[in-house]
Amino acid sequence: MISTVSHNALLAGLAAAAAFVAAPASAQDRVRDFDIPAQNLGAALNAWSAQSDVQILYPAQAVAGRDAPAVRGRLETREALRRLIAGAGLRVERDEGRLVALQAAPAETAVSLSDVVVTAQRREQATAEVPFALTALSGETLEERGVATLRDLSLYTPGLVVEDQSPNNPIFVMRGINSSGGDSFSEPRVSVFQDGVPISKSRGSFVELFDIARVEVAKGPQSTLFGRGALIGGINVIQNRAAPGPDWRLSAEAGNQGQAMAEGMVNLPLNDVVAVRLAARHRERDGSLENLAPDSGDGLNALRLDAVRAAVSFAPTPDVSADLIFNFQQEETDGTGFKSMYLRPTDPGTGQALAGLATDDPVWLSAPADFADGRGLGVDQQYAGVTALLRYDLNEAFTLNSVTGYRDVDSIEVYDADGTSLPVFTTMEDNGGRYLSQELRLNYDGGGAVSWFVGASYYQERARSEVDVRFDERILLAQVSGMLNGGPLTGLPQNNPAPLGLFGQTAFTGALVQGVVAQLSGGRLLLSGAEAAALAARLDPAHVETSRNTADLDSYDLFADATFRPADRWEISAGVRYTHDDKTTRWGSAVAGRSILGGVVGASGLAASGSPAGVATARALLQGLTLFGTDLAAPGLPDFGVNAQPSNGEESQDLSDDGFSWRLTGRYALSEAVNLYGSYSRGRRAAVLSAAAPSAPGGPVNFTVSPAETVDAFEVGLKADLRQSGLRFDASAYYYDYQNFQTRELVGSGFITTNAGQAEAYGVELQGDWRATPALSLFGTYAYSHARFGAGAYEGNRFARSPDHSLSVGAALSLAAPGGRLELRPSYSWRSRIFFADDNDRPDLQTGRIVADLLQDELQDAYGLLNLRIGYTPHAGDWEVEAFASNLTDEVYRKGAGSAGESIGMPTNVLGEPRLYGLRLTIRR
Repeated sequence: MISTVSHNALLAGLAAAAAFVAAPASAQDRVRDFDIPAQNLGAALNAWSAQSDVQILYPAQAVAGRDAPAVRGRLETREALRRLIAGAGLRVERDEGRLVALQAAPAETAVSLSDVVVTAQRREQATAEVPFALTALSGETLEERGVATLRDLSLYTPGLVVEDQSPNNPIFVMRGINSSGGDSFSEPRVSVFQDGVPISKSRGSFVELFDIARVEVAKGPQSTLFGRGALIGGINVIQNRAAPGPDWRLSAEAGNQGQAMAEGMVNLPLNDVVAVRLAARHRERDGSLENLAPDSGDGLNALRLDAVRAAVSFAPTPDVSADLIFNFQQEETDGTGFKSMYLRPTDPGTGQALAGLATDDPVWLSAPADFADGRGLGVDQQYAGVTALLRYDLNEAFTLNSVTGYRDVDSIEVYDADGTSLPVFTTMEDNGGRYLSQELRLNYDGGGAVSWFVGASYYQERARSEVDVRFDERILLAQVSGMLNGGPLTGLPQNNPAPLGLFGQTAFTGALVQGVVAQLSGGRLLLSGAEAAALAARLDPAHVETSRNTADLDSYDLFADATFRPADRWEISAGVRYTHDDKTTRWGSAVAGRSILGGVVGASGLAASGSPAGVATARALLQGLTLFGTDLAAPGLPDFGVNAQPSNGEESQDLSDDGFSWRLTGRYALSEAVNLYGSYSRGRRAAVLSAAAPSAPGGPVNFTVSPAETVDAFEVGLKADLRQSGLRFDASAYYYDYQNFQTRELVGSGFITTNAGQAEAYGVELQGDWRATPALSLFGTYAYSHARFGAGAYEGNRFARSPDHSLSVGAALSLAAPGGRLELRPSYSWRSRIFFADDNDRPDLQTGRIVADLLQDELQDAYGLLNLRIGYTPHAGDWEVEAFASNLTDEVYRKGAGSAGESIGMPTNVLGEPRLYGLRLTIRR
């Protein structure tokens, strides 16, 4: 029943009703499944009353013209009500169990903020009660800020950087610490979860954000709470589950750069026990970098994405609920825009320069037709996953939770690694795996001073990675010789590659062979012009090398965590996790044909010893290369590689590793609105058993064990939720001390994991929201991060992709408009300078490369991005239209530099997103 009478009549009705609505206190906290769509406030309150079985009274004039957000999920009845009326200028006047009366709040309280209820500590809490740095954004907030990807999310999360240089290779950085790497044996530092299921391998972790309940970003070691790989933090994407009420929504948008998006959701209750929810998104965009090569598609850095989700909820009793969620996502591109930093794009037939060296100038990139089964440039990636969630309330105090996940990931990318129109260096990466996880957790909360949970988990990984690289040895020889422009024969400037035909002339390449042999042998081995020309004629224009690695992982965890409340204002939590890993890493490398250039380099190195035997062996090798060329059947002649030497079949090694991680936190409530906290935690990244190609043809595979990386983390902070003043503010300061810090080094054209020793990071993070008036909201974040290597060759270096300073600010202004309201939402994000690799592109660290790059320029200077969204919502009608623009000033910036091309002295960069704008229309139930 809904009352729309005056204030006095409302109170009289309340007094009359109080006698028969009295109920036990526990009824007020009853947990129900809510499915209340976004709608006008009066209708939303009526829906709450029906779904909670609680009568509600409210003055009609106080809710007129006001809207309520969607409230969905399994919540306590009063928590659901609090979410509906947050910021609406209402407060609870009386609560008598099965009857609630609302009243208009005093004017000074009408600007209060709503809160996001989170489960970062495995129980429902307000963010202000969580004793560590946490950023939680609701699905509504994600929509308001135009957050469609994890990269978008990072713009509004202090201390988090996410870059999608390619959909195949996202990079996560939290508090200065990088988590990347596509090898089958790599271990993450920042863990990504989808409804509690770990999805942290780089391939398959860049999930699309649509129909989302909320995203929680927890900073600091979270192994105890989040599980595997959360050395420095965790990102948990919580998707909307099927709800008991009908609902639907459709959205579409279009804009420049060929942008198009269509998205839909429908929620259908089949009966009182079972509900189904379907959601899907299609998104596409043309490339941001023009590709001058013929038949090059929609440009480089384009995207075509499809994502679908099906969820089924089953709630046979109030004590049992189960959810089954299926996810599928597929992405395709026409290639990543690896643009050469030093060489102008040219017509490969004529050598004519076609554009300049600016980051956003066009390129000419392609893949040879005889490589990678003729796939051409681009990414083809898909992943499917099934998640099963079970909650069983054993009684009022004990709850059993089960989280089961299975994922299947397949990803192929072909890219032009040298960034020029010449086919110097082309790569195909074929990665994927099968991942199974199971967690069982028992929670206890009897409402007293102690609550706790214990649990066990199992994680299985069967990962694979295959990398094919194709070199034109003739052009690579010219690059090694510093003659890529043809030298005096062409008269072209140094940054203008010669036409492709020149590299087929043995007079030119023979002279280069002569020079390379003389230089590398120290003048001890000299070839005649005829000998050099004959050897040059054997150079392979399509030399292919293949490296394959697979990794099996079986991991077992036991964990426990308890919270003790010794007094009303104090809360102390402690937790521990034990992890045991059994790992097997396999490696095999092969060549499709013998590398002539690799043989020339190897023979010259033998001759450099100066011994008669060394010189004689070197000359015999060169004669064999001239006679047999690339033929692998030649007797007694090594199967040389130029980038990675072939192994004698596949080899494997095993590793068992175990260890503990823990946390200790304390929270003190200065008042109901302000909390202080402090924490000490130990994070642990499991030992890595990495593998690399042999040092010589047919030699043993190079296996390396990087010991477990540990971090001791200390954090203090303050969280203020001055709800009645419309202000919420968090501040934290942290210090991290790392041991056995694992980094990735470029060896040949591939990256391997190595132990860089000691490192440290410290910093400060701030975030806040202020609802200044009912029509104006402001938000801001700031992060200072000082993350540096403390010892070894990298001493003093910044961590890769770690800005010292970053910030974001934004506003939401609601204005009256004819027939509705206008929402203006500008935002601005800024980051200071970053380096793209842990070596900071220092010239003295450019060792192990085929050609060293001696310029320190693989960095991005400080830059900022301005975004704007303007929306209109009518008073009558269930639709809204929005104009949007991102990177409004069309800032040119890099989101990657160096990459595989750096191994041959041809570093590349990848252009960041340009200015994008368009219109979006949404229709809701």
